[in-house]
Amino acid sequence: MNGERRERFSDEELAFLRYARFGELPGRVRPEDRLELTETDAARDRPEPAGNDDEWILRLGAGG
Repeated sequence: MNGERRERFSDEELAFLRYARFGELPGRVRPEDRLELTETDAARDRPEPAGNDDEWILRLGAGG
């Protein structure tokens, strides 16, 4: 690459570089430590309508 010399690392060296960059991974979460989540509000695929019909007629006009 434009005359650059690329250095090759062994798997062990790459593992050390990953550790140096990202640190130690957090411990595994055991299945008995997990919580079951329950949705409290139904998911919406559309936003709530804003205003009432009269307000939209004023904004868009009678034909809008």
